[in-house]
Amino acid sequence: MSGLTVKRIIAWVVSFILGFLTAYGIITIGFAVLPSLSLPPIITPVNSEAITIQKYGTIYFLTTMLPLSLLYLVWLDHFMGTKILPD
Repeated sequence: MSGLTVKRIIAWVVSFILGFLTAYGIITIGFAVLPSLSLPPIITPVNSEAITIQKYGTIYFLTTMLPLSLLYLVWLDHFMGTKILPD
């Protein structure tokens, strides 16, 4: 396996890990924190709790995670010089 192939595999794996963590953070932390910040205190729901991936939906989670992962992949491709995307 050449060095470029190893760099490409690392870029793909890191981008999917970062995409997963970003989507997970947006869904679980973001949905629990943002309603309490954006609504006036009178309207704020009392039990604003984190949403799980199962409650959000697996397909919805994947369609949230995939674009984020590809966004990370573009930047990793640029900085690592893996040449996944054409110039």
